[in-house]
Amino acid sequence: MAFDGMMMTMVRHELCAALCGSRVTQIYQPARDELVFAFRTPDGAKKVLIRLSDSPRIHISSCSIENPPAPPMLCMLLRKRLGGARLDDVTQPGNERVICLHFEAVNEIGDREKLRLYIEIMGRYSNAVLTDGEDKVIEAVRRIDFSDSEERVLLPKLPYELPKMQDKLCIETAEPQEICDRIEALGGDDRAVLSAIQGVSPMIARELSYRASRGGMLPQITALKKAVESGVSEPTLVYKTDGSPMDFCFMDIRQYEGALTVKHFPTCSELLDAFFNDRDRLARMRAKSSDLNKLLSNAIDRLARKINLQKADLKKCADRETLRIKGDLLQANLYRIERGASAVTVENFYAEDNAPMTIALNPTISPAMNAQRFYKEYNKAKTRETMLTAQIEKAAAELSYLESVQDELTRCETEAELSAVRAELREQGYLKAQKGAQKRKDKPLPPIEYTSSDGFRILVGRNNKQNDQLTLHTAQKRDMWLHTKGIHGTHVIICAEGREITETAIVEAARLAAAHSKGRDSAQVPVDYTLVKNVSKPAGALPGKVIYVNYRTVYVTPEKRGE
Repeated sequence: MAFDGMMMTMVRHELCAALCGSRVTQIYQPARDELVFAFRTPDGAKKVLIRLSDSPRIHISSCSIENPPAPPMLCMLLRKRLGGARLDDVTQPGNERVICLHFEAVNEIGDREKLRLYIEIMGRYSNAVLTDGEDKVIEAVRRIDFSDSEERVLLPKLPYELPKMQDKLCIETAEPQEICDRIEALGGDDRAVLSAIQGVSPMIARELSYRASRGGMLPQITALKKAVESGVSEPTLVYKTDGSPMDFCFMDIRQYEGALTVKHFPTCSELLDAFFNDRDRLARMRAKSSDLNKLLSNAIDRLARKINLQKADLKKCADRETLRIKGDLLQANLYRIERGASAVTVENFYAEDNAPMTIALNPTISPAMNAQRFYKEYNKAKTRETMLTAQIEKAAAELSYLESVQDELTRCETEAELSAVRAELREQGYLKAQKGAQKRKDKPLPPIEYTSSDGFRILVGRNNKQNDQLTLHTAQKRDMWLHTKGIHGTHVIICAEGREITETAIVEAARLAAAHSKGRDSAQVPVDYTLVKNVSKPAGALPGKVIYVNYRTVYVTPEKRGE
Protein backbone atom coordinates (compact mmCIF):
# COMPACT_ATOMS: atom_id res chain seq x y z
CA MET A 1 0.00 0.00 0.00
CA ALA A 2 2.95 2.28 -0.76
CA PHE A 3 2.78 5.52 -2.72
CA ASP A 4 6.19 4.82 -4.26
CA GLY A 5 8.41 6.95 -6.48
CA MET A 6 7.12 5.27 -9.65
CA MET A 7 3.51 6.09 -8.73
CA MET A 8 4.60 9.65 -7.98
CA THR A 9 6.20 9.85 -11.44
CA MET A 10 2.93 8.81 -13.05
CA VAL A 11 1.04 11.36 -10.95
CA ARG A 12 3.60 13.99 -12.03
CA HIS A 13 2.77 13.26 -15.67
CA GLU A 14 -0.95 13.64 -14.87
CA LEU A 15 -0.38 16.92 -13.01
CA CYS A 16 1.67 18.33 -15.90
CA ALA A 17 -0.90 17.33 -18.51
CA ALA A 18 -3.93 18.59 -16.57
CA LEU A 19 -2.69 21.64 -14.65
CA CYS A 20 0.37 23.29 -16.20
CA GLY A 21 -0.58 26.81 -17.28
CA SER A 22 -3.63 26.92 -14.98
CA ARG A 23 -4.04 29.21 -11.98
CA VAL A 24 -4.69 28.58 -8.30
CA THR A 25 -8.20 29.71 -7.37
CA GLN A 26 -8.34 28.57 -3.74
CA ILE A 27 -6.26 26.84 -1.09
CA TYR A 28 -7.71 24.86 1.83
CA GLN A 29 -6.23 23.12 4.86
CA PRO A 30 -8.85 20.63 6.13
CA ALA A 31 -6.38 19.20 8.67
CA ARG A 32 -2.91 20.02 9.95
CA ASP A 33 -1.25 17.57 7.56
CA GLU A 34 -3.59 18.05 4.62
CA LEU A 35 -3.69 20.69 1.86
CA VAL A 36 -6.07 21.11 -1.06
CA PHE A 37 -5.24 23.34 -4.05
CA ALA A 38 -8.06 24.29 -6.42
CA PHE A 39 -7.09 25.18 -10.04
CA ARG A 40 -9.01 26.75 -12.88
CA THR A 41 -8.20 24.84 -16.10
CA PRO A 42 -9.62 24.86 -19.64
CA ASP A 43 -11.36 21.58 -18.76
CA GLY A 44 -12.99 23.04 -15.66
CA ALA A 45 -12.08 23.25 -11.98
CA LYS A 46 -9.69 20.63 -10.59
CA LYS A 47 -8.39 19.96 -7.09
CA VAL A 48 -5.02 18.61 -5.96
CA LEU A 49 -5.00 16.79 -2.64
CA ILE A 50 -1.73 16.78 -0.66
CA ARG A 51 -1.80 14.47 2.34
CA LEU A 52 1.21 14.22 4.64
CA SER A 53 0.10 11.69 7.26
CA ASP A 54 -1.77 8.37 7.31
CA SER A 55 -0.98 7.18 3.75
CA PRO A 56 0.82 10.33 2.46
CA ARG A 57 0.31 11.14 -1.23
CA ILE A 58 -0.41 13.81 -3.83
CA HIS A 59 -2.89 13.52 -6.71
CA ILE A 60 -5.80 15.15 -8.49
CA SER A 61 -8.96 14.44 -6.48
CA SER A 62 -12.66 14.73 -7.18
CA CYS A 63 -13.69 13.98 -3.59
CA SER A 64 -15.55 16.58 -1.57
CA ILE A 65 -13.53 17.49 1.52
CA GLU A 66 -15.10 19.59 4.27
CA ASN A 67 -13.01 22.48 5.56
CA PRO A 68 -12.78 24.10 9.01
CA PRO A 69 -14.70 27.37 9.48
CA ALA A 70 -11.46 29.31 10.12
CA PRO A 71 -8.30 28.71 8.03
CA PRO A 72 -5.07 27.89 9.95
CA MET A 73 -2.11 30.27 9.77
CA LEU A 74 -0.22 28.17 7.20
CA CYS A 75 -3.26 28.12 4.94
CA MET A 76 -3.51 31.92 5.16
CA LEU A 77 0.17 32.25 4.24
CA LEU A 78 -0.23 29.95 1.24
CA ARG A 79 -3.29 31.89 0.11
CA LYS A 80 -1.37 35.14 0.39
CA ARG A 81 1.66 33.91 -1.58
CA LEU A 82 0.09 31.46 -4.04
CA GLY A 83 -3.47 32.75 -4.48
CA GLY A 84 -3.93 33.39 -8.22
CA ALA A 85 -0.46 31.99 -9.02
CA ARG A 86 0.13 30.13 -12.30
CA LEU A 87 1.51 26.60 -12.24
CA ASP A 88 4.38 26.58 -14.76
CA ASP A 89 5.90 23.14 -14.26
CA VAL A 90 5.96 20.01 -12.13
CA THR A 91 9.35 18.35 -11.63
CA GLN A 92 10.75 15.38 -9.74
CA PRO A 93 14.35 14.47 -8.88
CA GLY A 94 14.72 11.08 -10.59
CA ASN A 95 12.04 8.74 -9.34
CA GLU A 96 12.32 9.83 -5.73
CA ARG A 97 9.21 10.61 -3.74
CA VAL A 98 9.62 14.37 -4.04
CA ILE A 99 7.57 16.57 -6.38
CA CYS A 100 8.20 20.26 -6.95
CA LEU A 101 5.37 22.53 -8.11
CA HIS A 102 6.79 25.61 -9.87
CA PHE A 103 4.58 28.71 -9.60
CA GLU A 104 4.70 32.22 -10.98
CA ALA A 105 2.92 34.60 -8.62
CA VAL A 106 2.45 38.32 -8.12
CA ASN A 107 3.58 39.76 -4.80
CA GLU A 108 2.03 42.58 -2.76
CA ILE A 109 3.65 45.38 -4.77
CA GLY A 110 2.70 43.84 -8.11
CA ASP A 111 6.05 42.27 -9.05
CA ARG A 112 6.17 38.78 -10.49
CA GLU A 113 8.03 36.21 -8.43
CA LYS A 114 8.95 32.56 -8.74
CA LEU A 115 7.86 30.25 -5.94
CA ARG A 116 8.27 26.52 -5.47
CA LEU A 117 6.27 24.09 -3.37
CA TYR A 118 8.17 20.89 -2.58
CA ILE A 119 6.02 17.90 -1.61
CA GLU A 120 8.03 15.17 0.15
CA ILE A 121 6.12 11.89 0.47
CA MET A 122 8.29 9.93 2.90
CA GLY A 123 6.11 8.14 5.44
CA ARG A 124 5.99 9.85 8.81
CA TYR A 125 8.63 12.32 7.63
CA SER A 126 6.42 13.64 4.82
CA ASN A 127 6.45 17.40 4.44
CA ALA A 128 5.45 20.36 2.25
CA VAL A 129 7.92 23.23 1.94
CA LEU A 130 7.33 26.59 0.23
CA THR A 131 10.47 28.31 -1.10
CA ASP A 132 11.22 31.54 -2.94
CA GLY A 133 12.99 32.09 -6.26
CA GLU A 134 16.39 31.47 -4.62
CA ASP A 135 15.11 28.24 -3.07
CA LYS A 136 15.16 29.65 0.44
CA VAL A 137 12.51 28.31 2.79
CA ILE A 138 9.49 30.56 3.35
CA GLU A 139 7.53 28.07 5.49
CA ALA A 140 7.08 24.33 5.99
CA VAL A 141 4.27 22.21 7.34
CA ARG A 142 6.86 20.57 9.61
CA ARG A 143 9.82 22.69 10.55
CA ILE A 144 13.08 20.86 11.22
CA ASP A 145 15.55 22.63 13.49
CA PHE A 146 19.05 21.74 14.64
CA SER A 147 17.74 19.74 17.61
CA ASP A 148 15.78 17.48 15.22
CA SER A 149 18.49 16.85 12.63
CA GLU A 150 22.15 17.73 12.11
CA GLU A 151 22.10 16.88 8.39
CA ARG A 152 19.04 18.78 7.16
CA VAL A 153 17.36 21.85 8.62
CA LEU A 154 14.10 23.36 7.31
CA LEU A 155 13.60 26.80 8.80
CA PRO A 156 12.49 30.10 7.20
CA LYS A 157 15.20 32.00 5.27
CA LEU A 158 17.56 28.99 5.19
CA PRO A 159 18.40 27.29 1.85
CA TYR A 160 16.19 24.33 0.99
CA GLU A 161 17.94 20.96 0.69
CA LEU A 162 16.45 17.86 -0.89
CA PRO A 163 16.19 14.78 1.32
CA LYS A 164 19.14 12.39 1.11
CA MET A 165 18.74 10.15 -1.92
CA GLN A 166 19.25 6.38 -1.90
CA ASP A 167 22.04 4.71 -3.86
CA LYS A 168 19.77 3.20 -6.51
CA LEU A 169 19.54 3.46 -10.29
CA CYS A 170 16.96 5.76 -11.85
CA ILE A 171 15.10 3.89 -14.56
CA GLU A 172 14.76 7.08 -16.64
CA THR A 173 18.51 7.79 -16.81
CA ALA A 174 20.13 4.34 -16.52
CA GLU A 175 20.29 1.84 -19.39
CA PRO A 176 18.10 -1.29 -19.10
CA GLN A 177 21.11 -3.60 -19.30
CA GLU A 178 22.89 -1.69 -16.53
CA ILE A 179 19.84 -2.13 -14.31
CA CYS A 180 19.62 -5.85 -15.14
CA ASP A 181 23.31 -6.30 -14.27
CA ARG A 182 22.77 -4.58 -10.91
CA ILE A 183 19.76 -6.82 -10.17
CA GLU A 184 21.73 -9.93 -11.09
CA ALA A 185 24.65 -8.87 -8.91
CA LEU A 186 22.29 -8.44 -5.94
CA GLY A 187 20.77 -11.92 -6.29
CA GLY A 188 18.25 -11.61 -9.11
CA ASP A 189 15.09 -11.94 -6.97
CA ASP A 190 12.43 -9.40 -6.02
CA ARG A 191 14.54 -8.13 -3.11
CA ALA A 192 17.32 -7.43 -5.58
CA VAL A 193 14.89 -5.46 -7.78
CA LEU A 194 13.83 -3.47 -4.72
CA SER A 195 17.45 -2.67 -3.87
CA ALA A 196 18.53 -1.84 -7.41
CA ILE A 197 15.80 0.44 -8.85
CA GLN A 198 14.86 3.85 -7.50
CA GLY A 199 11.23 4.40 -6.53
CA VAL A 200 9.82 0.85 -6.69
CA SER A 201 7.57 -0.68 -4.04
CA PRO A 202 7.61 -4.35 -2.98
CA MET A 203 4.57 -5.02 -5.20
CA ILE A 204 6.35 -3.73 -8.34
CA ALA A 205 9.48 -5.70 -7.41
CA ARG A 206 7.43 -8.90 -7.06
CA GLU A 207 5.59 -8.18 -10.32
CA LEU A 208 8.83 -7.65 -12.27
CA SER A 209 10.31 -10.85 -10.83
CA TYR A 210 7.13 -12.76 -11.67
CA ARG A 211 7.16 -11.54 -15.27
CA ALA A 212 10.92 -12.09 -15.61
CA SER A 213 10.49 -15.76 -14.68
CA ARG A 214 8.37 -16.13 -17.81
CA GLY A 215 10.10 -13.77 -20.28
CA GLY A 216 13.44 -12.57 -18.86
CA MET A 217 14.26 -9.43 -16.87
CA LEU A 218 15.60 -7.23 -19.70
CA PRO A 219 12.28 -6.99 -21.62
CA GLN A 220 10.49 -6.13 -18.37
CA ILE A 221 12.94 -3.35 -17.48
CA THR A 222 12.80 -1.99 -21.03
CA ALA A 223 8.99 -1.91 -20.97
CA LEU A 224 8.97 -0.29 -17.53
CA LYS A 225 11.46 2.37 -18.66
CA LYS A 226 9.30 3.21 -21.67
CA ALA A 227 6.14 3.43 -19.52
CA VAL A 228 7.76 5.66 -16.90
CA GLU A 229 9.28 8.03 -19.48
CA SER A 230 6.03 8.39 -21.41
CA GLY A 231 3.70 8.42 -18.42
CA VAL A 232 1.56 5.62 -19.88
CA SER A 233 0.15 3.62 -16.97
CA GLU A 234 -2.37 0.88 -16.21
CA PRO A 235 -3.61 1.88 -12.74
CA THR A 236 -4.68 -1.31 -10.99
CA LEU A 237 -6.49 -1.90 -7.70
CA VAL A 238 -6.16 -5.35 -6.10
CA TYR A 239 -9.05 -6.62 -3.94
CA LYS A 240 -8.97 -9.21 -1.16
CA THR A 241 -11.20 -12.27 -1.31
CA ASP A 242 -13.74 -10.48 0.94
CA GLY A 243 -14.03 -7.66 -1.59
CA SER A 244 -12.09 -5.01 0.35
CA PRO A 245 -9.23 -3.09 -1.35
CA MET A 246 -5.81 -4.57 -0.59
CA ASP A 247 -3.17 -2.74 -2.68
CA PHE A 248 -2.70 -0.57 -5.74
CA CYS A 249 -0.12 -0.09 -8.47
CA PHE A 250 0.39 2.06 -11.60
CA MET A 251 0.97 -1.08 -13.73
CA ASP A 252 -1.12 -4.17 -14.47
CA ILE A 253 -0.78 -6.84 -11.76
CA ARG A 254 -0.55 -10.46 -12.90
CA GLN A 255 1.35 -12.13 -10.05
CA TYR A 256 -1.81 -13.40 -8.29
CA GLU A 257 -2.80 -15.44 -11.39
CA GLY A 258 -6.53 -14.94 -10.89
CA ALA A 259 -6.51 -15.77 -7.15
CA LEU A 260 -7.42 -12.15 -6.35
CA THR A 261 -9.64 -9.69 -8.21
CA VAL A 262 -8.10 -6.67 -9.93
CA LYS A 263 -9.76 -3.55 -11.32
CA HIS A 264 -8.28 -1.02 -13.73
CA PHE A 265 -8.78 2.75 -13.63
CA PRO A 266 -8.33 5.46 -16.30
CA THR A 267 -5.81 7.45 -14.22
CA CYS A 268 -3.68 7.00 -11.12
CA SER A 269 -5.53 9.90 -9.45
CA GLU A 270 -8.89 8.17 -9.88
CA LEU A 271 -7.36 4.96 -8.52
CA LEU A 272 -6.05 6.75 -5.41
CA ASP A 273 -9.41 8.47 -4.89
CA ALA A 274 -11.19 5.11 -5.01
CA PHE A 275 -8.72 3.45 -2.64
CA PHE A 276 -8.44 6.14 0.03
CA ASN A 277 -11.69 8.12 -0.05
CA ASP A 278 -13.76 6.26 2.55
CA ARG A 279 -10.80 5.41 4.75
CA ASP A 280 -9.56 9.00 4.83
CA ARG A 281 -13.00 10.34 5.62
CA LEU A 282 -13.39 7.98 8.56
CA ALA A 283 -9.85 8.67 9.81
CA ARG A 284 -10.46 12.42 9.58
CA MET A 285 -13.68 12.18 11.56
CA ARG A 286 -12.07 9.90 14.17
CA ALA A 287 -9.34 12.47 14.72
CA LYS A 288 -11.77 15.39 14.97
CA SER A 289 -14.15 13.53 17.29
CA SER A 290 -11.52 11.96 19.57
CA ASP A 291 -12.11 14.54 22.35
CA LEU A 292 -15.87 13.93 22.28
CA ASN A 293 -15.39 10.18 22.23
CA LYS A 294 -13.12 10.40 25.28
CA LEU A 295 -15.61 12.65 27.08
CA LEU A 296 -18.49 10.28 26.38
CA SER A 297 -16.50 7.15 27.29
CA ASN A 298 -15.48 8.65 30.64
CA ALA A 299 -19.05 9.78 31.38
CA ILE A 300 -20.46 6.37 30.45
CA ASP A 301 -17.91 4.55 32.63
CA ARG A 302 -18.62 6.89 35.54
CA LEU A 303 -22.38 6.37 35.23
CA ALA A 304 -22.02 2.60 34.95
CA ARG A 305 -19.96 2.50 38.16
CA LYS A 306 -22.47 4.76 39.90
CA ILE A 307 -25.40 2.53 38.90
CA ASN A 308 -23.58 -0.60 40.13
CA LEU A 309 -22.91 1.02 43.53
CA GLN A 310 -26.53 2.15 43.82
CA LYS A 311 -27.78 -1.33 42.96
CA ALA A 312 -25.54 -2.78 45.67
CA ASP A 313 -27.03 -0.31 48.20
CA LEU A 314 -30.53 -1.15 46.99
CA LYS A 315 -29.86 -4.83 47.56
CA LYS A 316 -29.11 -4.09 51.20
CA CYS A 317 -32.55 -2.48 51.55
CA ALA A 318 -34.24 -5.72 50.56
CA ASP A 319 -34.07 -6.97 54.18
CA ARG A 320 -35.93 -3.97 55.63
CA GLU A 321 -39.07 -6.00 56.52
CA THR A 322 -37.02 -7.96 59.05
CA LEU A 323 -36.33 -4.67 60.85
CA ARG A 324 -40.05 -3.90 61.08
CA ILE A 325 -40.84 -7.42 62.36
CA LYS A 326 -38.20 -7.11 65.08
CA GLY A 327 -39.70 -3.77 66.16
CA ASP A 328 -43.21 -5.31 66.30
CA LEU A 329 -41.99 -8.33 68.31
CA LEU A 330 -40.16 -6.13 70.81
CA GLN A 331 -43.19 -3.83 71.14
CA ALA A 332 -45.43 -6.85 71.83
CA ASN A 333 -43.06 -8.29 74.47
CA LEU A 334 -41.92 -5.18 76.33
CA TYR A 335 -43.22 -6.57 79.65
CA ARG A 336 -40.97 -9.66 79.28
CA ILE A 337 -37.73 -7.85 78.50
CA GLU A 338 -35.45 -6.91 81.38
CA ARG A 339 -33.76 -3.53 81.17
CA GLY A 340 -30.05 -3.88 80.32
CA ALA A 341 -30.49 -7.19 78.46
CA SER A 342 -28.20 -7.64 75.41
CA ALA A 343 -30.59 -10.03 73.62
CA VAL A 344 -34.04 -11.52 73.90
CA THR A 345 -35.71 -14.59 72.39
CA VAL A 346 -39.41 -14.25 71.58
CA GLU A 347 -42.03 -16.14 69.56
CA ASN A 348 -42.26 -14.82 65.99
CA PHE A 349 -46.01 -14.63 65.38
CA TYR A 350 -45.31 -13.64 61.76
CA ALA A 351 -43.93 -17.13 61.10
CA GLU A 352 -46.35 -19.98 60.43
CA ASP A 353 -45.04 -22.14 63.29
CA ASN A 354 -44.34 -19.23 65.68
CA ALA A 355 -40.66 -20.19 65.55
CA PRO A 356 -38.63 -18.33 68.19
CA MET A 357 -36.43 -15.41 67.06
CA THR A 358 -33.45 -14.06 68.96
CA ILE A 359 -33.09 -10.28 68.70
CA ALA A 360 -29.90 -8.44 69.63
CA LEU A 361 -30.51 -5.41 71.88
CA ASN A 362 -28.60 -2.32 72.89
CA PRO A 363 -28.27 -2.75 76.68
CA THR A 364 -27.69 0.98 77.28
CA ILE A 365 -31.22 1.96 76.24
CA SER A 366 -34.66 0.79 77.30
CA PRO A 367 -36.58 -2.05 75.54
CA ALA A 368 -39.08 0.50 74.15
CA MET A 369 -36.24 2.56 72.68
CA ASN A 370 -34.78 -0.60 71.13
CA ALA A 371 -38.10 -1.21 69.41
CA GLN A 372 -38.17 2.40 68.14
CA ARG A 373 -34.57 1.96 66.91
CA PHE A 374 -35.69 -0.91 64.62
CA TYR A 375 -38.65 1.14 63.34
CA LYS A 376 -36.34 4.06 62.60
CA GLU A 377 -33.90 1.84 60.66
CA TYR A 378 -36.84 0.32 58.78
CA ASN A 379 -38.12 3.75 57.72
CA LYS A 380 -34.63 4.83 56.68
CA ALA A 381 -34.24 1.68 54.55
CA LYS A 382 -37.68 2.22 53.00
CA THR A 383 -36.84 5.84 52.13
CA ARG A 384 -33.42 4.84 50.80
CA GLU A 385 -35.02 2.18 48.61
CA THR A 386 -37.45 4.73 47.11
CA MET A 387 -34.69 7.26 46.48
CA LEU A 388 -32.26 4.70 45.08
CA THR A 389 -34.89 3.30 42.74
CA ALA A 390 -35.55 6.79 41.37
CA GLN A 391 -31.83 7.58 41.12
CA ILE A 392 -31.06 4.32 39.32
CA GLU A 393 -33.89 4.94 36.87
CA LYS A 394 -32.62 8.47 36.19
CA ALA A 395 -28.99 7.32 35.82
CA ALA A 396 -30.04 4.49 33.50
CA ALA A 397 -31.90 6.97 31.27
CA GLU A 398 -28.84 9.24 31.23
CA LEU A 399 -26.59 6.28 30.43
CA SER A 400 -28.85 5.25 27.57
CA TYR A 401 -28.79 8.82 26.26
CA LEU A 402 -24.98 9.05 26.36
CA GLU A 403 -24.67 5.71 24.60
CA SER A 404 -27.02 6.99 21.89
CA VAL A 405 -24.84 10.11 21.46
CA GLN A 406 -21.77 7.90 21.24
CA ASP A 407 -23.51 5.94 18.49
CA GLU A 408 -24.29 9.24 16.73
CA LEU A 409 -20.61 10.07 16.90
CA THR A 410 -19.64 6.88 15.08
CA ARG A 411 -22.06 7.80 12.27
CA CYS A 412 -20.83 11.39 11.79
CA GLU A 413 -19.49 11.86 8.28
CA THR A 414 -19.15 15.64 8.07
CA GLU A 415 -17.90 18.51 10.20
CA ALA A 416 -21.46 19.89 10.31
CA GLU A 417 -22.79 16.64 11.83
CA LEU A 418 -19.97 16.71 14.38
CA SER A 419 -20.79 20.33 15.27
CA ALA A 420 -24.41 19.32 15.81
CA VAL A 421 -23.34 16.65 18.31
CA ARG A 422 -21.13 19.17 20.10
CA ALA A 423 -24.04 21.63 20.29
CA GLU A 424 -26.31 18.91 21.71
CA LEU A 425 -23.78 17.99 24.41
CA ARG A 426 -23.29 21.67 25.19
CA GLU A 427 -27.04 22.18 25.63
CA GLN A 428 -27.23 19.19 27.96
CA GLY A 429 -24.35 20.52 30.09
CA TYR A 430 -21.71 17.93 29.21
CA LEU A 431 -19.58 20.47 27.33
CA LYS A 432 -18.76 24.00 28.43
CA ALA A 433 -18.78 26.85 25.96
CA GLN A 434 -15.26 28.06 25.24
CA LYS A 435 -14.48 31.46 26.73
CA GLY A 436 -14.16 34.10 24.06
CA ALA A 437 -15.63 31.87 21.38
CA GLN A 438 -18.05 33.61 19.06
CA LYS A 439 -21.61 32.43 19.43
CA ARG A 440 -22.73 31.50 15.95
CA LYS A 441 -25.78 29.51 15.05
CA ASP A 442 -25.05 26.77 12.57
CA LYS A 443 -27.66 26.20 9.91
CA PRO A 444 -29.76 23.18 10.93
CA LEU A 445 -28.91 20.08 8.93
CA PRO A 446 -31.72 18.46 6.98
CA PRO A 447 -32.47 14.76 7.62
CA ILE A 448 -30.87 12.24 5.28
CA GLU A 449 -33.33 11.50 2.49
CA TYR A 450 -33.79 8.28 0.52
CA THR A 451 -36.44 7.04 -1.90
CA SER A 452 -37.84 3.52 -1.74
CA SER A 453 -38.01 1.37 -4.86
CA ASP A 454 -41.76 2.06 -5.06
CA GLY A 455 -41.43 5.83 -4.68
CA PHE A 456 -41.89 6.61 -0.98
CA ARG A 457 -39.70 9.29 0.61
CA ILE A 458 -37.72 7.97 3.58
CA LEU A 459 -36.23 10.45 6.07
CA VAL A 460 -33.44 9.43 8.47
CA GLY A 461 -32.47 11.56 11.48
CA ARG A 462 -28.80 12.41 12.02
CA ASN A 463 -28.82 12.95 15.81
CA ASN A 464 -31.09 12.99 18.86
CA LYS A 465 -32.26 16.59 18.42
CA GLN A 466 -33.09 15.99 14.78
CA ASN A 467 -34.87 12.76 15.73
CA ASP A 468 -37.19 14.79 17.98
CA GLN A 469 -37.77 17.37 15.26
CA LEU A 470 -38.37 14.73 12.61
CA THR A 471 -40.76 12.56 14.64
CA LEU A 472 -42.64 15.14 16.67
CA HIS A 473 -42.86 18.10 14.28
CA THR A 474 -41.97 17.19 10.68
CA ALA A 475 -43.76 13.83 10.31
CA GLN A 476 -47.51 13.59 9.75
CA LYS A 477 -49.77 11.34 11.85
CA ARG A 478 -50.30 8.85 8.99
CA ASP A 479 -46.57 8.55 8.25
CA MET A 480 -44.70 5.44 9.40
CA TRP A 481 -42.14 5.62 12.21
CA LEU A 482 -39.33 3.03 12.55
CA HIS A 483 -36.59 2.37 15.12
CA THR A 484 -34.35 -0.57 15.98
CA LYS A 485 -35.78 -2.63 18.85
CA GLY A 486 -33.68 -2.29 22.00
CA ILE A 487 -30.69 -0.98 20.01
CA HIS A 488 -29.44 2.60 19.88
CA GLY A 489 -30.12 4.16 16.50
CA THR A 490 -31.86 6.92 14.63
CA HIS A 491 -35.52 7.65 13.92
CA VAL A 492 -36.72 6.81 10.41
CA ILE A 493 -39.88 8.17 8.80
CA ILE A 494 -41.70 6.89 5.70
CA CYS A 495 -43.71 9.79 4.26
CA ALA A 496 -47.18 8.51 3.31
CA GLU A 497 -48.19 11.65 1.38
CA GLY A 498 -51.75 10.40 1.04
CA ARG A 499 -50.85 6.86 -0.06
CA GLU A 500 -51.00 3.50 1.67
CA ILE A 501 -47.47 2.58 2.78
CA THR A 502 -46.36 -0.70 1.22
CA GLU A 503 -44.55 -3.66 2.80
CA THR A 504 -41.68 -3.02 0.36
CA ALA A 505 -41.18 0.50 1.65
CA ILE A 506 -41.33 -0.72 5.27
CA VAL A 507 -38.66 -3.38 4.70
CA GLU A 508 -36.38 -0.97 2.83
CA ALA A 509 -36.81 1.70 5.53
CA ALA A 510 -36.16 -0.94 8.22
CA ARG A 511 -32.89 -1.85 6.50
CA LEU A 512 -31.92 1.83 6.59
CA ALA A 513 -32.87 2.06 10.27
CA ALA A 514 -30.66 -0.95 11.00
CA ALA A 515 -27.81 0.54 8.95
CA HIS A 516 -27.98 3.80 10.94
CA SER A 517 -27.89 2.03 14.31
CA LYS A 518 -25.46 0.32 16.65
CA GLY A 519 -26.53 -3.01 15.12
CA ARG A 520 -25.34 -2.10 11.62
CA ASP A 521 -22.75 -4.92 11.61
CA SER A 522 -25.23 -7.62 12.69
CA ALA A 523 -26.76 -10.20 10.33
CA GLN A 524 -30.35 -9.76 11.57
CA VAL A 525 -31.67 -6.66 13.34
CA PRO A 526 -35.19 -6.28 14.82
CA VAL A 527 -36.88 -3.02 13.80
CA ASP A 528 -40.16 -1.79 15.32
CA TYR A 529 -42.56 0.22 13.19
CA THR A 530 -45.81 2.02 13.87
CA LEU A 531 -47.76 5.08 12.74
CA VAL A 532 -46.38 8.42 13.92
CA LYS A 533 -49.63 9.09 15.82
CA ASN A 534 -48.67 6.21 18.17
CA VAL A 535 -45.35 7.86 19.14
CA SER A 536 -45.05 10.37 21.98
CA LYS A 537 -42.36 11.96 24.12
CA PRO A 538 -42.48 11.59 27.92
CA ALA A 539 -42.44 14.84 29.88
CA GLY A 540 -38.87 15.86 30.73
CA ALA A 541 -37.29 13.09 28.64
CA LEU A 542 -33.82 13.59 27.20
CA PRO A 543 -33.42 14.33 23.45
CA GLY A 544 -34.29 11.39 21.20
CA LYS A 545 -36.28 9.52 23.88
CA VAL A 546 -39.84 8.55 22.89
CA ILE A 547 -42.41 5.89 23.76
CA TYR A 548 -44.65 4.11 21.27
CA VAL A 549 -47.58 1.66 21.20
CA ASN A 550 -49.41 -0.56 18.70
CA TYR A 551 -46.24 -1.52 16.91
CA ARG A 552 -45.04 -4.47 14.86
CA THR A 553 -41.51 -5.84 14.43
CA VAL A 554 -39.65 -6.89 11.30
CA TYR A 555 -36.22 -8.57 11.17
CA VAL A 556 -33.90 -7.26 8.44
CA THR A 557 -30.30 -7.31 7.26
CA PRO A 558 -28.81 -3.80 7.53
CA GLU A 559 -28.27 -2.04 4.22
CA LYS A 560 -24.62 -1.37 3.51
CA ARG A 561 -23.85 2.34 3.70
CA GLY A 562 -23.31 3.76 0.24
CA GLU A 563 -25.57 1.22 -1.51
